[in-house]
Amino acid sequence: MTGRTRLTLCSAAAVMLVSFCLEPLVKPAGWILHAAFLTAAATGVGALGRRLRLPRLLIPAAQVAAVGCLLALGFARDAAVYGLVPGPASVSRLVQVLQGGVNDVGNYGTPAPATPGLRLILVGSVALVAVAVDTLAVTYRRAALAGLPLLALYSVGTGLDDRGPAWLWFLLAAGGYLAVLFAEGQDRMSRWGRVFHGAGSGSGGPLTGGGRRAGVAALAVALAVPFFLPDLDGGLIASRLGHGGGRGGGTITAINPVVSLQSDLNQPDNIEQLSYTTTSKNAGSMYIRVAVSDDFDGVEWRPSPQRVEDVPSPLPDPPGLSGAVERTEVTTRIAVGSHLRQEWLPMPYPASRVDVPGRWRFEPNSRTVVGDNGQKTLGLSYTVTSLDLDPTPEQLRAAAAPPADIAERDLALPADLPDVVRTTARQVTQDADTPYDRAVALQDWFSQSGGFSYNTEVRAGTGIDAITSFLRRKEGFCVHFSATMAAMARTLGIPARVAVGFTSGSPRSDGSWTVGSKDAHAWPELYFEGAGWIRFEPTPSRGTMPDYTRQQTPAAPGADDREPRTRPTARPSAGPSTTPGCTVQERRAGECGKPVTAVPKAAPQRSAWPTAAVLAGAAVGLLLLALLLVPMLWRTRLRRIRLRPVDGGGGSRGGPEGGSGPPELTEAQVIAAWQELVDSAWDLGIAPDGAETPRRTLERIAAAAPLEDGPREAAGRVALATERALYARSAQAPAGLGDDVRAASEGLRAAAGRWTRVRAVVLPPSSVRMVWRVAGRYAAVRDAVRDAWWSARRRAADAVGGLLRRGGRG
Repeated sequence: MTGRTRLTLCSAAAVMLVSFCLEPLVKPAGWILHAAFLTAAATGVGALGRRLRLPRLLIPAAQVAAVGCLLALGFARDAAVYGLVPGPASVSRLVQVLQGGVNDVGNYGTPAPATPGLRLILVGSVALVAVAVDTLAVTYRRAALAGLPLLALYSVGTGLDDRGPAWLWFLLAAGGYLAVLFAEGQDRMSRWGRVFHGAGSGSGGPLTGGGRRAGVAALAVALAVPFFLPDLDGGLIASRLGHGGGRGGGTITAINPVVSLQSDLNQPDNIEQLSYTTTSKNAGSMYIRVAVSDDFDGVEWRPSPQRVEDVPSPLPDPPGLSGAVERTEVTTRIAVGSHLRQEWLPMPYPASRVDVPGRWRFEPNSRTVVGDNGQKTLGLSYTVTSLDLDPTPEQLRAAAAPPADIAERDLALPADLPDVVRTTARQVTQDADTPYDRAVALQDWFSQSGGFSYNTEVRAGTGIDAITSFLRRKEGFCVHFSATMAAMARTLGIPARVAVGFTSGSPRSDGSWTVGSKDAHAWPELYFEGAGWIRFEPTPSRGTMPDYTRQQTPAAPGADDREPRTRPTARPSAGPSTTPGCTVQERRAGECGKPVTAVPKAAPQRSAWPTAAVLAGAAVGLLLLALLLVPMLWRTRLRRIRLRPVDGGGGSRGGPEGGSGPPELTEAQVIAAWQELVDSAWDLGIAPDGAETPRRTLERIAAAAPLEDGPREAAGRVALATERALYARSAQAPAGLGDDVRAASEGLRAAAGRWTRVRAVVLPPSSVRMVWRVAGRYAAVRDAVRDAWWSARRRAADAVGGLLRRGGRG
């Protein structure tokens, strides 16, 4: 195997090794096989272009064109000409699939379903990275720079999902990059001349062996060092949550917690996030809060940096809550499922005591509990004691002005806030006299009288542009309703912020409740002195309105004002019931609110036959195995042909002159025996040189791999017979050269290292002669076809000319 071929294969292998870090992003992961096929195709096109000595700029262009054609056939075949030839319609269709993938990126969390758009993005990205790596490492021989596209692919995979084995992804990526560097170094050294190794040194040589040892040591150190360093919980991608070490202090600086809401709500399946049991009599109205966004800078609502401390027991009293507000102590036992992995601890608000295992910290302002040094919620079970508050409208109307610190922090607005936000808030609340009445008016306008509709397909956002667009289009989901109401409340002098968490979920027959991904929600919290921070519900068809706000809105005749029409009852019904919520598709089809009869779901029947994905994977595996076996099988067959005994004889050296001994070998048989000896040395790392004589070649082989006396003499007899066959006028060749070739080959193998002997059998470098032979036959066929074509054209031209001449004479 030549140095460039080795470098090409290592580059393709490195891309596939790094691409495994993308595996947790999309399930099922069958797209990896498609990416491997495109990577192999791009690598093959590059190798062919270099073989044909195309200009270097044309090689990556040809690779990109090949990848584009294969992507069009894979994702837009229905628009191809005759289903095989991509055309303009295929390009348009491919763009549509890509746009769908971009939308899916914003709609789904990880692991996302394997939609055509997401598969196109993943497969296409891996293929383009393969083109970039092949171009840098092989075409332009800049292997070190090839690490940049590999790093980009690794960063995306590990940054978007941190649930996989990070150490394994790093090991695969770093190992692939080191393999590219080693292959490039060997290729560079081979172009300066052959590097000779002593007996038993293996094929690596001192320099290569030292490089391998250094690479392995570097990987080991890189994997071990993080265990002895403070947990940075980040890396190349910004940390989700960072806070100071030590006891009793630190700062929380978190990313926006509302960014994943849309993806959770648009998941095709309602994946369970947590379950709980509670002593609350109003479990159907319970909200489980996760985080709070109180900093509105005009670009988005996000959590402000806050100081954290040890979790006290009990927790301090909620800010602004007086003893006059009626309260009930509630105990809730929460069990987090296998899909909710985050730093914030889900809790009812306001919590008064938390009994949770692990390392956690408390943020007094938002009364949230956050993980310390990488602590996550995955699989956690804990108990929360909280207060079920029931302020009266009279208490809220009589609320005093907020304290200075809360007013300064939670009334702040960006200087460029559009006037439409302020003017709309004043118009909606013009008939309200108190801050409480204005807050209720805003809630009722969004949820009932304002003409707003709920749609999770609207682009998510909480900044100025998203708010103004939402007020104009009057269409969005909980993120838009909560962010807009909070901003409008601040313009009216009411401290406000946005809370993120879950609604109460769905009841089970055993009295517990289950909360799924579709129960993710955002709502505004407004501050009233004496009651503290209390929630409002402006989003129509989602959640429940608090009693202290619904009492201001007369209920429809016969309606129960204690429970919303979209909330399931706390006790399951035996008969048909309406759905607790409607998807966008159901509302558009007019199916929202239709009775749904509970029908026991039959257990899925698993087919005894393997699935198409399994069959495809097995076929690809068998094909790769067959490709790996081709060089070994071809080399074995060629050796047998070259060394097969001549007719009438076996393996003894020469018979008595004029007797009945084995016949002498022909010149072609002698040359074949010599080529077999040269190729055996080539397979063991000693490349041939066609400009040398057999005797000089033998001296070089013996210097590279010292032979014992028996194998050296056998190789000498083969070289002498070859020189006589090539240069003597007439020469008698002994019939036992086959035995001499075998003896010399065994001596060469004995002098080589173990891995060199394995490579000589599995991937013999001399099998490149097969490629040369195929290329030669292809060239011969091409020339023959071309000659036949020109000959046919010439005969046709002569025939036409003859007819014209005869016609002219007539």
